[in-house]
Amino acid sequence: MRGFILGIVLTLAVSVGGAYAAVSQGWVPANADSPPSRLEAWAARKSLHMTLDREAPRTPDPVALTDANLIAGIKLYGANCAACHGVANGMASNIAVGLYQHAPQLGQHGVTDDPEGVTFWKIKHGIRLTGMPAFSNTLADTQIWQMTLFLKHMDALSPAAEKAWKALENPVQIAPKSAQPPPRRRG
Repeated sequence: MRGFILGIVLTLAVSVGGAYAAVSQGWVPANADSPPSRLEAWAARKSLHMTLDREAPRTPDPVALTDANLIAGIKLYGANCAACHGVANGMASNIAVGLYQHAPQLGQHGVTDDPEGVTFWKIKHGIRLTGMPAFSNTLADTQIWQMTLFLKHMDALSPAAEKAWKALENPVQIAPKSAQPPPRRRG
């Protein structure tokens, strides 16, 4: 029995030492343009889903479904989210193209099927290691619920809200790399 326990302890020590060596020697990629390992992707997904199951509100959106609230949500989205998640035309901004993890382009692939509490939680708390920031320190819960309302109903907006949504422009779209002038030579 003693040998068995010693084997478990030794296995754990070698595993922890190997993990430490991999991280401390830079063998685990830290750059934003390399794909995560299967273990990293699994751990991030599993942790997010379990956290959402435990912490996301299960109550319906307390903000009334009105044009005023939808338009307020669209304006908040434009100011806080469009740079990464795009606008109605579905075109990714230059910021979104360079993000890793890639932010979903909500003009193409909305989150209307997500429970309202899940969307609220993601906006309020952000998602670790994805670039999704937490807005809990910058937006009031009512504002977060207004954005949630817009995102939940973005595929069936009223004419006034649809007009506001289509009027949003991508805030950081610049000329593609091939259309930019060449760098100036020094000398």
